[in-house]
Amino acid sequence: MSQIVVQKLDTRGRLVTSYTATVIERFAGGVLLDARWGRPTLALGYTTFETGDRFREWFYSDRWRNIFELAASDGSLKGWYCNVAAPAIITETEIRCRDLLLDLWVAPDGETLVLDEDEFAADDAIDAPTRAQALAALAELQEMVAARHPPFDRIAKIAPR
Repeated sequence: MSQIVVQKLDTRGRLVTSYTATVIERFAGGVLLDARWGRPTLALGYTTFETGDRFREWFYSDRWRNIFELAASDGSLKGWYCNVAAPAIITETEIRCRDLLLDLWVAPDGETLVLDEDEFAADDAIDAPTRAQALAALAELQEMVAARHPPFDRIAKIAPR
């Protein structure tokens, strides 16, 4: 398996952070990665990222999103963190992804939480066509969760549909 550098960009295209991940699979229009949380614990309220947590990350060059499936170091599912983002630029060695601020958290039981709506609404670097694509991507993610489409097919079977 090869390594790849992921570069997260802000709405203006400036580098926010970068990290190295392992390529699990390349597929038409995207890539699946394995990454570990190597930073200090980050409590977000709805979940906590802890050192050693595993992220399975889907990046797409033809979709306005990326999806991170988050598991604790013991393998237990914590949930999915979904970024609304411009289609990623994916090469053999690098992924560049422009984050559009709007996010969706999906808990293991299927409960969802839309994040950063105020920041998204206030950011003047997001033009009208991009804003429309972002809102459509959020709606598509919500539909995927409701229908339990992969990777959300792992939502607890007892969760209401």
